Amino acid sequence: MEAMAFVTEERKLTQETTYPNTYIFDLFGGVDLLVEILMRPTISIRGQKLKISDEMSKDCLSILYNTCVCTEGVTKRLAEKNDFVIFLFTLMTSKKTFLQTATLIEDILGVKKEMIRLDEVPNLSSLVSNFDQQQLANFCRILAVTISEMDTGNDDKHTLLAKNAQQKKSLSLGPSAAEINQAALLSIPGFVERLCKLATRKVSESTGTASFLQELEEWYTWLDNALVLDALMRVANEESEHNQGASEENGLPHTSTRTQLPQSMKIMHEIMYKLEVLYVLCVLLMGRQRNQVHRMIAEFKLIPGLNNLFDKLIWRKHSASALVLHGHNQNCDCSPDITLKIQFLRLLQSFSDHHENKYLLLNNQELNELSAISLKANIPEVEAVLNTDRSLVCDGKRGLLTRLLQVMKKEPAESSFRFWQARAVESFLRGTTSYADQMFLLKRGLLEHILYCIVDSECKSRDVLQSYFDLLGELMKFNVDAFKRFNKYINTDAKFQVFLKQINSSLVDSNMLVRCVTLSLDRFENQVDMKVAEVLSECRLLAYISQVPTQMSFLFRLINIIHVQTLTQENVSCLNTSLVILMLARRKERLPLYLRLLQRMEHSKKYPGFLLNNFHHLLRFWQQHYLHKDKDSTCLENSSCISFSYWKETVSILLNPDRQSPSALVSYIEEPYMDIDRDFAEE
Repeated sequence: MEAMAFVTEERKLTQETTYPNTYIFDLFGGVDLLVEILMRPTISIRGQKLKISDEMSKDCLSILYNTCVCTEGVTKRLAEKNDFVIFLFTLMTSKKTFLQTATLIEDILGVKKEMIRLDEVPNLSSLVSNFDQQQLANFCRILAVTISEMDTGNDDKHTLLAKNAQQKKSLSLGPSAAEINQAALLSIPGFVERLCKLATRKVSESTGTASFLQELEEWYTWLDNALVLDALMRVANEESEHNQGASEENGLPHTSTRTQLPQSMKIMHEIMYKLEVLYVLCVLLMGRQRNQVHRMIAEFKLIPGLNNLFDKLIWRKHSASALVLHGHNQNCDCSPDITLKIQFLRLLQSFSDHHENKYLLLNNQELNELSAISLKANIPEVEAVLNTDRSLVCDGKRGLLTRLLQVMKKEPAESSFRFWQARAVESFLRGTTSYADQMFLLKRGLLEHILYCIVDSECKSRDVLQSYFDLLGELMKFNVDAFKRFNKYINTDAKFQVFLKQINSSLVDSNMLVRCVTLSLDRFENQVDMKVAEVLSECRLLAYISQVPTQMSFLFRLINIIHVQTLTQENVSCLNTSLVILMLARRKERLPLYLRLLQRMEHSKKYPGFLLNNFHHLLRFWQQHYLHKDKDSTCLENSSCISFSYWKETVSILLNPDRQSPSALVSYIEEPYMDIDRDFAEE
């Protein structure tokens, strides 16, 4: 009763409430006694040994869980008992104790300092293989904790310096517990296939109503928000009122709330399941065995299955108010419907990112369209398109990518989904630039939609703006048709000024677009083509970027807003964009000019040496960071169409210690302000 009060009374903090029964129970050894009872297969009563029944185990687990909820410190104490945590997994073999065990394990793992290793669980493979689909879906809640790398919560850990240091440490220690756990799961026969079936299962295929309602009663606390039922009841009431009104108009008997409620519950039930399953698949897609997981996901037709669920479950129309949990607003990411959409978009992003399987997001007709675009442009078809297994692509009138574009264009201006939608579409374009891919999206009005959001709706969210600038850059890079469309939309000076204002408001967010436009300008200037010449003469954006003062302004600010100690995966792109500007200047034999202008700008800002010293430190870090990372260097090469050897040569020239070299940074730092040998800490 105390635990139920705790759950339903606005989730009060433990220290602010007093629950004497659970406190006294724990104080006098009740928790330790329950652990002992559970771990013993038998108990002795008057000399007789009796096996503990499932009902008794179930009651013990419930009391343990409720004590953890109400009494601070109990969960942490249980988490320290590693043998008990591992033992709990064995209790999931019984259907009667499965939910209570899963609940307790999930709470314990949430506070455990060290991640458990699934390969230490006795008979893990047979345990998981014997789960029915419902149990496996619930088990994914536990797996979500065991396969994700632990986050210390310290912002410093997210810097590239700290990550590099951690990677060096990890190399000496071997695979992490999360990586070991991922490998353990992938070794279980049929595991990924069953997850794909769960993710693509339709609501009509899920558990029957009677057993489902009984299960919901047991979930009341387990769902971690008993108030989900309130939301479901509101859905049922709305449906009932709607049906009653319709029935009265037609003179038909109306359907009661009792018969409407289970279907609403089933939908929410399926959403909760798919959330956990999609998360596990997403983590596996980003792990060391990525290619293996990709092959299996493709083979088991996850993408076509999700495409078939898109309208009816994933992006279904609903009354937002009916799905808001108590204490949350309708835009809160805690809402199951919203979280499912975000998890679905994250999965698409991970699936498409730098992988040839991304073309499974299209249907056969759309793949033919890509081929036709290449043929018309007289360019070779992308090899990955030719190699795509047509039996594994989406079916129906539209593929998953096209469906995503449709909902993206209808999304309200303030929607929290805009960021994730843009990221998912951008990941489809990442890698080696494909003209056919760009034209496929341009034909569907994507560029105009992005520009509308940036210019006309004057988007204020930094995250959304960054995702739109990144997507716009990938969509326009080297594509003369995209620049023509841009100029047609941004057809007044007023619109162009709004666009520039958005770019200049945060270069960290817009620098990828600046890089793509700069690279495109360089390529266009070296082409002899009437269409290209026309775009060069008319496009405001290309004219703006072509001016040396504009490039110098970008260069100065890009170098000034980052430092070695504050470099992250998000802002390191600023360093690479500054390098692109200088590499293109070097091609035109203008590198000394750009360095000299940087020196003058330093002096005009009354900070002689500050910028160039900082840039020197950044380039030294760049060498350490990229010269040992094949993947990162390949990404730089593919996205810029500049060979990585040229990147390395340019950095070496800039770091040349010879003060007589006109292309060396040290030549432009006056002796009194020289500070290039300072070491930067790695931890």
